[in-house]
Amino acid sequence: MNASSTSRRISSRNVAAFAPLAIGTAPLPSLAAGLPTMEDPSRGAGSGIMQTLQNYGYDIVLLIALLVVASMFVGVCYHAYTRYSEIHTGRATWGQFGLSVAAGAILLVVGIWLLTKATGVL
Repeated sequence: MNASSTSRRISSRNVAAFAPLAIGTAPLPSLAAGLPTMEDPSRGAGSGIMQTLQNYGYDIVLLIALLVVASMFVGVCYHAYTRYSEIHTGRATWGQFGLSVAAGAILLVVGIWLLTKATGVL
């Protein structure tokens, strides 16, 4: 390497030393440019920090309930598909397939109803 290229090289020490200076002199709106604003929970912002946290907790519980129902739906679909594939191999009948689908549908309806009642308690 020649002397001119080594003298112009920027070391990580120099960058680390000038980073706080560069951030401190930047205008404040430019730091948050393009970032989305925080959205209020579905029940509203609340009158205090505790009520706002409770409202965010309610939204988290609703999201978990939605994930539980989605996993139940995937489980019912998977069981119905395996029962359908067993029909073609001769290990199950169409009546067993229909019973599996009907029982799965009833389980989904009961699960959704229970989770709706449970989130109403909150």
